[in-house]
Amino acid sequence: MVGTLYLIRHGQTEGDGKRRYKGSLDVPLSAEGEAEMERAAGFVKASLDAAGRRLGAVYCSGLKRAKRSAEIVAAPFGLSPTVVEDLRERHFGLWEGLTFEEIAERWPDAFTAWASDPLEHSPLEGESTLEVSSRVDRAFDDILGRQDGEYIAVVAHGGVNRAILCRLMGVPLGNIFRIEQDHGAVSVVEFYDGYPVIKLLNWRGQL
Repeated sequence: MVGTLYLIRHGQTEGDGKRRYKGSLDVPLSAEGEAEMERAAGFVKASLDAAGRRLGAVYCSGLKRAKRSAEIVAAPFGLSPTVVEDLRERHFGLWEGLTFEEIAERWPDAFTAWASDPLEHSPLEGESTLEVSSRVDRAFDDILGRQDGEYIAVVAHGGVNRAILCRLMGVPLGNIFRIEQDHGAVSVVEFYDGYPVIKLLNWRGQL
């Protein structure tokens, strides 16, 4: 079983700065996103150096923003990220690429229902929370099965990371939006005989 997991959300992406569902759209990191990931990588490296340990592996989504973020985290350890396609972000269907305001204007009832209960409601023609959780669980179980007491990093997306954290903390999926995952944020999970303990959640401060 994994000794310690660094669960990291990719950095900010190129765009207009508005809250927008980018989902499966393959957008690159912005300059700010690159800086955020350098900060995250520095935090991971410093914490492992202090413990006299090294990162054993880095896993990521195949989308550009996650893959590039993972490359930055992996670089100080001479590693190359392993792409796991099932770690991709949710497909938002008709809402893909739209801002929150645009969705609320076009589909006010559906957007309100989704925001209030993301387990019972889904983005129109998009993946449900259960569908996302199912594929992410498969991917995460496979990652855990490859490692044994190592220090690893998973670099993915807001929705994916929330699903993983809900599982690790025993939080019902209906509460997935109650867990924040900012761009470039790091969460740390330690495993004791397979029992996960959250040591740090959504860190994005300065060293």
